[in-house]
Amino acid sequence: MKLFHLSDLHIGKRVNEVSMIEDQAYILTRIIQLIDGHRPDALLISGDVYDKSVPSAEAVTLFDDFLFRLARRRLPVLIISGNHDSPERLAFGNRLMEGAGIHLSPVYDGQISCVTLSDEHGDVHFWLLPFIKPAHVKRFYPDEGVETYTDAVRTALEKTNMDKSARNVLLTHQFVTGASTCESEEISVGGSDNVDASVFDGIDYVALGHIHGPQNIASSRVRYCGTPLKYSFSEAGHYKSVTMVNLGAKGDLSLEALPLEPLRDMRQIRGTFAELTDKGFYSAQNTQDYLHVILTDEEDVQEAVGRLRAIYPGIMKLSYDNTRTRSNQIVEGAQNVQRKSPLELFEELYQKQNNQPMSEEQRAFSQELIESIWEGRA
Repeated sequence: MKLFHLSDLHIGKRVNEVSMIEDQAYILTRIIQLIDGHRPDALLISGDVYDKSVPSAEAVTLFDDFLFRLARRRLPVLIISGNHDSPERLAFGNRLMEGAGIHLSPVYDGQISCVTLSDEHGDVHFWLLPFIKPAHVKRFYPDEGVETYTDAVRTALEKTNMDKSARNVLLTHQFVTGASTCESEEISVGGSDNVDASVFDGIDYVALGHIHGPQNIASSRVRYCGTPLKYSFSEAGHYKSVTMVNLGAKGDLSLEALPLEPLRDMRQIRGTFAELTDKGFYSAQNTQDYLHVILTDEEDVQEAVGRLRAIYPGIMKLSYDNTRTRSNQIVEGAQNVQRKSPLELFEELYQKQNNQPMSEEQRAFSQELIESIWEGRA
């Protein structure tokens, strides 16, 4: 069985206040073209379909068009909600869409929905586990001692009737311990959202979402496919792709990354203002790309962004790398701050203000509030 694995479309996202909707429309068409060329048996989308829990009208329209084109090809599509999605909104109309082969994970209710497809080797069971937190699982299984994200995922999986002797594919959207992260992800609240990969033992393929860089966790059996587009300059060195999964008989698995070329790349250029505005330099560049320009001039250049934008209209960010910025202790301090989670910073503030640490109740409330703000629900 041949599968396409996607995740983290983040439709409607803005990067440095620039709308990515045109780029997303382009890359979704490229994915359709890959589907037409490789003819997979199913498409898996592992969460964060939208960038916000209440997506814009143009984001919903774009995803609706994508699903319509997939349905016309009679391609089974399996979709779960991520932490950026509203599970209730994403699941709207899922029972109607099943008639067109579009399977949307319902809101977690203590059970994981399962879709079964077949090939020459027999059945493959696809388990649709949306993004969950310990509180979601504890609500239905209060006596299971669910305290951590690992507990939550383990309990959710244990409560299924999954037959490990059959072929099983899990779609889930969590931060699995050991994954390499980048700036465009929102994952860390004290590191408490880690899920140990051992909870996936015995599952033939785990189609992960949440991390933006494509990578395997321990083996090719547990895989983040990454985003189809770059969403921060920390991803400038990434090569975006669709993961094509070839699932044979039990235990037979191979992966292939199918490259995705964007409408506009996201990259960095550096040099003095004179160097970057020299025709010999910029004539060899794709000046329409999204750029982080790093100027190495020792003195600030007046109106640098406006003057550079006449040549490079895709400038998103400008910074300096010179003697002053390298010796600036504020930058070093900012880097140290970034190593701490929002909750840790708030705990430090509370300690200084009140001369005592936060209670466990206050800590739990603060963590829940931070997560709500982080996910755009507050």
